[in-house]
Amino acid sequence: MEQLKLVAISAGLSSPSSTRLLADRLAEAVRGELAEQDRKVEVEVVELRDLAVAIANNLVTGFPPPALGAVIDAVTDSDGVIAVTPVFTASYSGLFKSFFDLIDPNALTGKPVLIAATGGTARHSLVLDHALRPLFTYLRAVVVPTAVYAASEDWGSGGDEYTEGLPARIRRAGGELARLMAARPAREADEADEVTDFERQLADLRFD
Repeated sequence: MEQLKLVAISAGLSSPSSTRLLADRLAEAVRGELAEQDRKVEVEVVELRDLAVAIANNLVTGFPPPALGAVIDAVTDSDGVIAVTPVFTASYSGLFKSFFDLIDPNALTGKPVLIAATGGTARHSLVLDHALRPLFTYLRAVVVPTAVYAASEDWGSGGDEYTEGLPARIRRAGGELARLMAARPAREADEADEVTDFERQLADLRFD
């Protein structure tokens, strides 16, 4: 059975970064769900802050340096993507948007993507549906139903009888992405059969 490839993109600027922490925890949730399905997955977590200069140069010259080119190839060749950004001015960060501006507009078509964001207050959680989801919908990615926002106070909260805590949201989103990744058609599958299981899994997620 083919090993799956998951790439998690973290656009956090600080070190340590809550954005990177959220990316790591989401990746582990996906890995755990796939392990329960006896599926192997290779996970790569990318810190965009280490590529900031390369991203800027690529935007100007049109040519990515080798390290950035390798990350772009990893994203486009992956079976699933986790995209996590800090909230800047009520939207995704400029670094986050600049990186995805470098991805070929057709490269994410049909690819499962889990979107997530971090911020200082829960008031910015609408960034998920007002900024990130439209971005990846435009790129024709398949965005999993559960998006994850982590405010500062969420890290120490397990939720209560009225709200779902951050750990539960991470598990649910990770499970959704894992199921879509596992259902993606094999790269060599016949065209007539290649989307059947994937579309069935997507329909199941939408109407849970």
